[in-house]
Amino acid sequence: MSIPKLKKIKSEKKYHDLNLIDEYAWVDQPNILEVLKDANKLDPEVKNYIKANNNITDQYFNDVKNLQKNLFKEIKSKIKLDDTSLKFKDKKYYYWVKTEAKGNYGKRIRQLIDGSKPEEVFFDGDLEKKNYGSEYFGLGSVSTSHCDDLMAYSLDLKGSEYYTIYLRDLRTGKNKQDVIENTSGGITWSLDSKSFFYSKLDKFHRPRKIYKHIIGHPVKEDELIFEEKDDTFTCSISLTSDEKFFIISTSDHITTEEYFFQSNNLKIKPVLFKKRKKDTRYSIDSWKGYFYIHTNEDARDYKVLRCKTDQINKLETFIPAKKETVIGGLDFLDNYILRGEKSDAIPKLFVRNIKTNKEEEIKISDEAIGVPGASLMQKDTNTTKIRVSWESMATPGKIFEYDILTKEKKLVKETEIPSGHDPNKYVVERIKAKSHDGRMIPISLVRLKNTKQDAKSKVLLYAYGAYKHSISPSFSASRFCLIDRGITFAIAHIRGGGDLGDAWHEEGKKKFKRNTFLDYIACANHLIEQRYTYKGGICFYGGSAGGLTGGAVANMAPELFFSMLLLVPFVDTMTTMLNEKLPLTPAEWELWGNPIKDKDYFKYILSYAPYNNLAKK
Repeated sequence: MSIPKLKKIKSEKKYHDLNLIDEYAWVDQPNILEVLKDANKLDPEVKNYIKANNNITDQYFNDVKNLQKNLFKEIKSKIKLDDTSLKFKDKKYYYWVKTEAKGNYGKRIRQLIDGSKPEEVFFDGDLEKKNYGSEYFGLGSVSTSHCDDLMAYSLDLKGSEYYTIYLRDLRTGKNKQDVIENTSGGITWSLDSKSFFYSKLDKFHRPRKIYKHIIGHPVKEDELIFEEKDDTFTCSISLTSDEKFFIISTSDHITTEEYFFQSNNLKIKPVLFKKRKKDTRYSIDSWKGYFYIHTNEDARDYKVLRCKTDQINKLETFIPAKKETVIGGLDFLDNYILRGEKSDAIPKLFVRNIKTNKEEEIKISDEAIGVPGASLMQKDTNTTKIRVSWESMATPGKIFEYDILTKEKKLVKETEIPSGHDPNKYVVERIKAKSHDGRMIPISLVRLKNTKQDAKSKVLLYAYGAYKHSISPSFSASRFCLIDRGITFAIAHIRGGGDLGDAWHEEGKKKFKRNTFLDYIACANHLIEQRYTYKGGICFYGGSAGGLTGGAVANMAPELFFSMLLLVPFVDTMTTMLNEKLPLTPAEWELWGNPIKDKDYFKYILSYAPYNNLAKK
């Protein structure tokens, strides 16, 4: 087999008196943002190299083509392609979504609540793709106006993540002249439905300006209502739960600042809620005359404060911080407040009676480890009924209609596995591995109940470990193609993520990043020691920043693995952090450190960056 090769052009750059040598630096095109918009601008030699590698991949797997086809059929047999979501009762309409076996993008449907007219498909993704005639079809947002007569939607037709917003009159089905290019894709309607807000992407693909577009007016006349001056911050806009205020949020990965203005104001002048403070995050929402503030200030795993909307400097504690517990955000009903929290990587749901201020946990299942959820089922918040959901690594998702007052629950939807699924055939476990510094790392796993821990099975060990992102012990039908063949599926809740709160995240970033990789190796070794598998019996699985984890542990402990699946892996960490013109880099310095300004960070990133540590192993 002839392995494709790229030409070598030695590049040597000096940083802090240290040399960075790279024979393939030329691949990193200076005009990469233009390439995102037009793939024809990709360097021809690189393009041919990619094609050659794709061909080699096809050749390599040629002897298992039939197995691939059979596995694909097996996966499809576990997924119900024709499905309909539960209906949400808005003011005038029920809204819901339908997917079909013959389509890829689904249909958005609505019907008048009084039933006086038949249901209507107001957005058909597959039909839209056909009408636009684009090979690539990325759907950003589909947002109906408050009057229900207009719909704004955003599309990326090139795969560039630059979204164009279009406007349609739902009474006629015709698109209007309003077309806005180079946006982030988000759409937030004004209450009078005469305008909407959106964020524009700058030349570095960063949303740092928010505009108001009035329907029917030229885009060039759109009003700039907010601009973020810091290159590391990006901004967005949303409407509060009671629809009294619009909230502008601007942030990097660790710091937030928010502004508000009344939703009925014709002249917009955003008011600063609280000035940004490094490493302090907060978000505000309003309900019944109060702002509720979800913040990590003096509470690393969050607490909830509140104040009257006209007295923003008089804050009081509403939900205090809890040790080693992540306090979640709030959803509101007229007489109840719903919230979530998580400890030891296990989430829980709570409901608070506003009149009595008493709070209790909503218990949905007898399973110890799983993922509960809660959502409103209608626009009118004068109700005691909500929807609660549950799934685990062994149990498909179930949605119940739940009465807060009577505690009665009625099953209204269950994830159907067409080929059949018996949760009782499997066991879900939570074990812990001791890392290099004594930290106990949780591992969630699911396996066949009748498999033996005889050190002969293989394990697929998933991990992420960045951005304070938590990995839920949730259900996935396709995993059982492996599990039913005796392979254990496991999740390593490693540091860098947020499974155990802010400290868990802090201990896996910047100059503690190696903890992420060492945690994963500790989890792999623990699974070997406990005889779930053997050395060389593990497959790493992870993507993006999780792909960085995979690349790093491949270099550090290759003997543990028989295979790796790295999806869009962030394996060229050093080159990326040295290029401040890339869309994400300036904000990412808060996670990885800035190797341009700091020699220690340069040396530290260089010590683990997968691309810079390749060797024959």
